[in-house]
Amino acid sequence: MKKRYLLHVAFATLVFASCNKQGFLDQTQSTDLNEQVVFSDSVYTINFLSSIYADIGFATWPRRFGGGGLDASTDEAEGAGLGSINTFIQFATGTVNSNLITRDAWANSYTNIRRVNIMLKNLPQAKFGDDIKVRVKAESRFLRAYYYFILLEHYGGVPLMGDSVYRASDQIPFARDTYEDCVNYIVSECDAAAEDLPWIQEGENYGRINKAACYGLKSRVLLYAASPLFNGEGFVTAGPLQAIVGYPNADQTRWKRAEDAAAQIMESGQYALHVDNNTEPGYGFYRVFQLRKNSEYLLARMQDANRDLEGIWHPPTFGLGSPGAYPYLETVNAFGMKNGLPIDDPQSGYDPAQPYKDRDPRLANTVTRDQSLVFHRDGLARRPVNIYIDKTNPSNITSGQDAIYKGTPTGYYTYKMVHREVGADWFSTETPRCMPIIRYAEILLNYAEARNERLASPDDEIYDAVESIRERAGLSPFVLPTDLSKAEMRDIIRNERQKELAFEGHRFFDVRRWKIAEVVENSQLHGTEPVRTSAGTAYNTINVRKRVFNNRMYLWPIPQSEVAKSVELLQNPGY
Repeated sequence: MKKRYLLHVAFATLVFASCNKQGFLDQTQSTDLNEQVVFSDSVYTINFLSSIYADIGFATWPRRFGGGGLDASTDEAEGAGLGSINTFIQFATGTVNSNLITRDAWANSYTNIRRVNIMLKNLPQAKFGDDIKVRVKAESRFLRAYYYFILLEHYGGVPLMGDSVYRASDQIPFARDTYEDCVNYIVSECDAAAEDLPWIQEGENYGRINKAACYGLKSRVLLYAASPLFNGEGFVTAGPLQAIVGYPNADQTRWKRAEDAAAQIMESGQYALHVDNNTEPGYGFYRVFQLRKNSEYLLARMQDANRDLEGIWHPPTFGLGSPGAYPYLETVNAFGMKNGLPIDDPQSGYDPAQPYKDRDPRLANTVTRDQSLVFHRDGLARRPVNIYIDKTNPSNITSGQDAIYKGTPTGYYTYKMVHREVGADWFSTETPRCMPIIRYAEILLNYAEARNERLASPDDEIYDAVESIRERAGLSPFVLPTDLSKAEMRDIIRNERQKELAFEGHRFFDVRRWKIAEVVENSQLHGTEPVRTSAGTAYNTINVRKRVFNNRMYLWPIPQSEVAKSVELLQNPGY
């Protein structure tokens, strides 16, 4: 049985191998005969669908660019392995280049869009029942919309292929569609797919696309579309690109569309935050990422039991395999106190001499700092991470392998979604964890942001959405002041997104759609140097990187290899 399955996978991979990692302007070599073979066998057909699923989540993978991903490409974290020129270095230094930047967003997305079109063309003659055909068609249409959204968030408007499968002899459309057309297409495909899918997939279908994933993607794309960068306030004010990189006109009613999309999920009653404040404050925030099936994931990248994140984010002596990015002090400082107040509030109780005392419980489940407890196979227990420089003996100043400057340039390691009892080495167990792409916490924050921007001042519905996030986080009290202005609530919502959704791929696009990247990514970023002396531990702030940002970096450049194929494919401004 296993050999037969592997044979089918190998055959399907062979038939469509030339589709892999191409742009839509490249031609594949799949013939009508090959398609006839694949779609005349139900196993081949489902394996082909699985190949479209396979790239889900690639854009937010923490090692997407080597020693970091989107987290290292924004003000969230410093990348690892800085000796080579890669995408996150280009974003850190302001040297983004259409010749050198990774082309994965373009190539992966159009490869999978073409696969969907092949699937839809051949689905009528596939060898399974009509009910499965309906489901497969809906899943495929969502996946196509998902990959178009990846293109849209990176580049703005892109060429829409419809259902066409272009071949070498065909006239291929090169011109980019408008931002509005792309948004409308993605939304309409999500709505159409949702009609034929259940709210929750059960049994052997768990992990497949469901109605919630459709509405969740719709919520995100409409929130982005309503945001300043795209809602008539972009950095292109004239010319043919103006309508391609955003809406030429501002329209506040776009916030209402985003609000309504999030409300579709909230009002269904099918999803909820995973809450557990009895085990310890904020334990539900930690635990949700360890549960393969939970009440919060609308869309996730399904995978086998793994130690992936432990090998990326653990300190060196804890079994690190391939390092990912290291959080900046600014990310750490975004997490306020357990009492819900920011650390710079005089009433917060923050003590610079004990900077991690009584902090937001999410901090300990997001960042490893000096003396954090991390699982290690020695003794099968968690032990503290020594990030400090040891100056207790002035004649023998030492720093361990995990310490600042040796293991981490910022004084921190990432801990988000790491399992407390899984090590990075092969001696330890694995976690059934899968990687979240859309989860209910995001939907609540999408709803709160859109409604707050639409109304003159925050109402009870906005308070309820934000406070439910804070309550699950273990803040006490979690309630907000009742007299917040619209601007004050906006700052709180943005701060909650920065904390709650840290290292899940949101920050890079959030600071761009809000049009604050020119501030937060054009500044000196810091770390913490813990120094152990006979008097205790001092926490010194250190400079890590002066990041550089210019307005062209609000969008990615289309790979030059694609633009060179046609004068009709306009490059993004500044590239």
